[in-house]
Amino acid sequence: MNAQTRQNPFMVPYETPFGIPPFDKITYDDYLPAIEKGIADKKAEIEAIANNPATPTFDNTILAMEKSGALLEKVMLVFGALDETDNNEHMLAISEKAYPMVSAASDEIMMNDKLFKRVKYLYDNRDKLNLDGPQKRAVELSYKSFTRNGALLSAEKKEELKNLNNELTQLFLSFNKNLLASTNKFELVVTDPAELKGIPAGIVSTAAEEAAKRGKQGQWVFTLHAPSRLPVLKYADSRSLREKMYNGYMNLASEAPYDNRPVIGNIVKARSKKARLLGFNDFASYMTDNVMAKTPEAARNLLLQIWSPTKDKVAEEVSEMQAYIDESGEKFKLAPWDYYYYAEKVRRKKYALDENEVSAYFSVDNVRKGIFTLAERLYGVTFTELPDAPKYNPEVNVYEVKDKDNNHVAVFMTDYFPRPSKRQGAWMSEFRGAFEDADGTSARPIVYNVGNFTRPTADTPALLTIDEVQTMFHEFGHGLHGMLTKAKLRSQAGTNVDRDFVELPSQITEHWALEPELLKEYAFHYKTGEVIPESLIKKLEAASTHNQGFEITERVTAALLDLEWGALNPSDSENIDIDKFEKQVAAKLDMPSQIAYRYRSPYFKHIFGGDGYASGYYTYLWAEVLDTDGFELFTEKGVFDPATAKSFKENILEMGGSEDPMTLFKRFRGHEPKVDALLRLRGLAPRKEAAKGGDINIPGGK
Repeated sequence: MNAQTRQNPFMVPYETPFGIPPFDKITYDDYLPAIEKGIADKKAEIEAIANNPATPTFDNTILAMEKSGALLEKVMLVFGALDETDNNEHMLAISEKAYPMVSAASDEIMMNDKLFKRVKYLYDNRDKLNLDGPQKRAVELSYKSFTRNGALLSAEKKEELKNLNNELTQLFLSFNKNLLASTNKFELVVTDPAELKGIPAGIVSTAAEEAAKRGKQGQWVFTLHAPSRLPVLKYADSRSLREKMYNGYMNLASEAPYDNRPVIGNIVKARSKKARLLGFNDFASYMTDNVMAKTPEAARNLLLQIWSPTKDKVAEEVSEMQAYIDESGEKFKLAPWDYYYYAEKVRRKKYALDENEVSAYFSVDNVRKGIFTLAERLYGVTFTELPDAPKYNPEVNVYEVKDKDNNHVAVFMTDYFPRPSKRQGAWMSEFRGAFEDADGTSARPIVYNVGNFTRPTADTPALLTIDEVQTMFHEFGHGLHGMLTKAKLRSQAGTNVDRDFVELPSQITEHWALEPELLKEYAFHYKTGEVIPESLIKKLEAASTHNQGFEITERVTAALLDLEWGALNPSDSENIDIDKFEKQVAAKLDMPSQIAYRYRSPYFKHIFGGDGYASGYYTYLWAEVLDTDGFELFTEKGVFDPATAKSFKENILEMGGSEDPMTLFKRFRGHEPKVDALLRLRGLAPRKEAAKGGDINIPGGK
């Protein structure tokens, strides 16, 4: 086909298995024309809805709005995915045009007076219109969405809001661009092999391969990506090497030309203005208003309930590690860059548990088998690889998901290894959402998981750490939420739920990662093929609460820092000192000196790379209250109990956002969530005492 007759692949139906995007046919030149056409189409569709002379109904207004913008959604789901996983100068150039256009179009729609009048009519009459539960909820949430996006503002104030939204879009682009560039710029070069002592051989081999790629043959290069950074911090006997890696991470995106601190100051100011313009005291109040927490005070209250026992646990851990240092004849005080290293030393001493020995049973293929076995045993779904299906990167694996009656359920993709074009972290998203319209039109989802796990080397497969194993299970839990949905409305399907509820399916799924019954089905030694021995399983169980003070402290302090940023209302002329602010928050919390923030602000992408988790990082711990309480039901009934699994599937995974999340949780669990299960599981409270003592209800949970 020549250039004149070639069609933009976004503009025509995908002629691929299950409607997977035809990645091999998409070029950089296809994105902007498709986005522009998608925006034009959606505007025309919205105008038709707004100007419809018929009395507003659910179908001609709410459902019509949900169905509008199909082309725009189609292209943005692909562009957004590849912008995060295969970024380069072409994608950056497109993103600088695309995201502001999409943001402006969204503002225009949400501030359309005629459209809002139709939504308001349905909202005001919602009890008289014979709507079912999900429809009524969709009307209420649509009305709230309009008001939260400026529908009630004057024309002048709407224009101000549009300008603020555009400013924030540009600032997010700058933040993410700086972060990716700063991450890729850093390299820790080792020339003396003596400095590598203690680091696992596989990690050293990967560092040698990375050095060769960079023209440094015979040397070793470590990067800030977790599979490279964490083994240095955890295993390197060279304290100076650990300190260099630690400082490299702590100063990420904090130096010119990629310094994110000025960007953060401007984001905080713009968010504060936006929140006050919309009638909220501050940005944190704006962001918590439409989720389970309802207020930042409720979120903060939950975090502080966990904070006190967590600090006590850290004091115990530090004491144990300092004693180990002293016994070794060393003459220094434990510093933050020592924490991972000596936590691992103490773990080996207390539990005779060597994580390198454990990792030998967790090849990436084994762990993937584990998550698929889990899904089949709990929820009756199977995964069959589609080796010839379209892929956006050669390292992607694609699977068809079927139920026990052999019906198609979803397409699932995995993309597990780091590359310079991929942002750090792990996540789940989709290339197509699910829906089921009254006329029989429907679609099943195309879901993907992304990770940055330890790569294979020339002589070993990818062997995952315990953290990486749990991360794979976590993201798969999100994937199950997306894949198993039966919610009919697009806006309620899959993970379209309250932000502080969305982590429940992911975090509860983590509990099965090290369950003995499941381990015996997937954890096999990569060399011998032998199943993980009972003795090693017992060590894993014994060490399950090791270092939990550190783990929870990192998360609580990051969440509290996030809420403090959201509570700030600086003036335009105020100079926001990012480093000083972080220190003030740490001092206010009496944060242990041996622990730093999980994410310092310049690379806290969750909250400054977009609005997704801004003033919402607390949701991981909020959801952990839900998931630990929920998992206790499985432990009481049996971790693979069919009735409990059926209830979780039907009340949580399939329902999406079609009902209030607290209603769904109570239907599954039988009561409102209680924080004591989290304290027990994490070893932050004695199990018997916590079980006998008074349970603490989750704050603001109604």
